[in-house]
Amino acid sequence: MGSSLLRVLGFVFLLLGYCSSSTSPLQDQERDKITELPGQPTNVGFAQYSGYVTVDQQAGRALFYWLTEAPASRRPESRPLVLWLNGGPGCSSVAYGAAEEIGPFRIHPDGKTLFFNPYAWNNLANILFLESPAGVGFSYSNTSSDLYTAGDQRTAEDAYTFIVNWFERFPQYKHRDFYIAGESYAGHYVPQLSQLVYQRNKGLQNPSINFKGFLVGNAVTDDYHDYVGTFEYWWIHGLISDATYRTLRVACDFGSSQHPSVACIKAFDVADKEQGSIDPYSIFTRPCSSAISLRRNLRGHYPWMPRAYDPCTERYSIIYFNRPEVQKALHANLTAISYPWKTCSDIVGDYWADSPLSMLPIYEELIAAGLRIWVFSGDTDAVVPLTATRYSIDALKLPTVMNWYPWYDHGKVGGWSQVYKGLTFVTVRGAGHEVPLHRPRQVLILFKYFLENKPMPS
Repeated sequence: MGSSLLRVLGFVFLLLGYCSSSTSPLQDQERDKITELPGQPTNVGFAQYSGYVTVDQQAGRALFYWLTEAPASRRPESRPLVLWLNGGPGCSSVAYGAAEEIGPFRIHPDGKTLFFNPYAWNNLANILFLESPAGVGFSYSNTSSDLYTAGDQRTAEDAYTFIVNWFERFPQYKHRDFYIAGESYAGHYVPQLSQLVYQRNKGLQNPSINFKGFLVGNAVTDDYHDYVGTFEYWWIHGLISDATYRTLRVACDFGSSQHPSVACIKAFDVADKEQGSIDPYSIFTRPCSSAISLRRNLRGHYPWMPRAYDPCTERYSIIYFNRPEVQKALHANLTAISYPWKTCSDIVGDYWADSPLSMLPIYEELIAAGLRIWVFSGDTDAVVPLTATRYSIDALKLPTVMNWYPWYDHGKVGGWSQVYKGLTFVTVRGAGHEVPLHRPRQVLILFKYFLENKPMPS
């Protein structure tokens, strides 16, 4: 679509009020309130809001959000606010975080009806899902070139602008305890956004964004340690041969380069063939199809449902969120988006502009600032495996407060944990890349202890 037509559509959207700042916060909230989602179960006891927040007026960039507040019986006004980000880069927080992982609803195979997730995180906090950057999910830009120039820096800046503007729309959340959480490539988004919030809060007596810390799972953290740990995981779990492991270690040294060498790409091709048609995002469960490739994306996503094992739940999301009545209920896709809603944007992901090699310097800065930082890993993920995360954490050289120990859920080992000075690491046993999808009960326990800032139960 040409940029001129996009700008015209953006102007229409502006007239509809989604980019307007002339109304009061209460009017804006009322406009964004979700009355009822098609196919939702009865007796929904919590408020929901969704819509757009403009982050760049000139370019016409607007990000889509979906807020699911805590149930009225749990006093949402006393609960913290948690912003959730999915990674990719280019993948939707509505498709994954909300619809498959920590959101209040799951989608039935018919793609038309919803059922409750008993382990939804809004049982403990008010959860704000953000589709970021522009071009992902329902988020959009009137400047078509934005889709081909997205990267870490602009994503962080836009997300920060979103937060500032969103708090103006929802002033009741100002000064409330605020956390940022996410998974996979949000291992970049979350610490980068956290750093911006922390730095821009400096010098403020009583900042409206009362930022307390962040939580990331199976997170892309440091290219060198991530790849060393990933290759080791593949080898230890018998996914690749000894020879391929040695070749990967030599050919794929990402310590000094943003791009893999020709030799590294060839080694990935070999590794791809050796691992076969398993699902690398969850190595002990069957994939939806055999067309999953290790070399396709080391930072991706994987869908399946914990309730009655179904590896194809992403397909239900595609059906549901492309239904006009669902988009209308969500106040989405009114004029600005002319393409079908997708779980991930190929354009945004394929043309990613900038990606720093390491997040560890940000960790060091925020640990020194005394912010709460928790990192968790599902131990059956071969995409960003726990060995990769352990190597990255070890590189921080933090003193240990509580040594490695098993944590329990109803007398059974839920995983293992180690508490460092300034950081807590938790594994979740039997969980893949999308930890809340594989072990929803256990990760809700993890989330509870994170909010309470207590070590996992031993």
